[in-house]
Amino acid sequence: MDHIINLDRYPLHRPNTPEWDELVSFAKDGLAQDGLFNLPGFMTPQALASVLEHVHPRMASESFHHRRWHNIYFKDTVDGLSPDDPALTKVETANHTLCHDQMHGTALDQIYQWPEFAQFLAAVMDKSRLYTMDDALAGLNVLEYRPGEALNWHFDRSIFTTTLLLQEATEGGVFEYAKDLRSDENPNHTGIAKLLSGTVATKQLAQDAGTLNVFLGVNTAHKVTTVGPGTSRIVAVLSHYDTPGRAFSAEEQMGFFGRVA
Repeated sequence: MDHIINLDRYPLHRPNTPEWDELVSFAKDGLAQDGLFNLPGFMTPQALASVLEHVHPRMASESFHHRRWHNIYFKDTVDGLSPDDPALTKVETANHTLCHDQMHGTALDQIYQWPEFAQFLAAVMDKSRLYTMDDALAGLNVLEYRPGEALNWHFDRSIFTTTLLLQEATEGGVFEYAKDLRSDENPNHTGIAKLLSGTVATKQLAQDAGTLNVFLGVNTAHKVTTVGPGTSRIVAVLSHYDTPGRAFSAEEQMGFFGRVA
């Protein structure tokens, strides 16, 4: 994997060594303090170039154009909220998507399937083991945000999200978040309404192409700002779970990917 991942800097291939333990501690500290951590230059320039060479023509001809209006919860109704509550204000998300079956054999696919990658993430998340998804479409996705497109405010369903930035946008396309906006004990509907009205302080995260990011998004609201003119933003999402056999329903596949496997 040394031609794909900068293993000199990030020794995922040497689990339970002092260097590996130091990297795990660094990642845990980032999650505890900021709710995320970055590993800049995780993917080698050669691997990054090869993935983009594979992705660009397929995005142009094979991608699914995902566009929909949604609230921050991605739910039609939320207990305790009337349909016109400002916490349910709808926002628009738009992007182009490639699925796992369109990325077979690429460096991204090799990273996703590499046991040591899942072992590292499991150690960071204090899990005994993590599994890739048993889904031909989900698990590994590549998302492109073209000029005028954005990933709008939402909470994640999974405990953590792993992304690899493949291409930076010329303008916009910045990851923005409001840490711990809600909790399991406090849904903070008032705070969410304020966020959607633009009156809550947020943070933005600068990233370079090739950066691996792990983010705790269940209770931290986040989005990708609208991409401006010029180069699009392209990012890979790699999904792991602590139980095997996870897969999207046919309805979810159709909603996110425009087809069913």
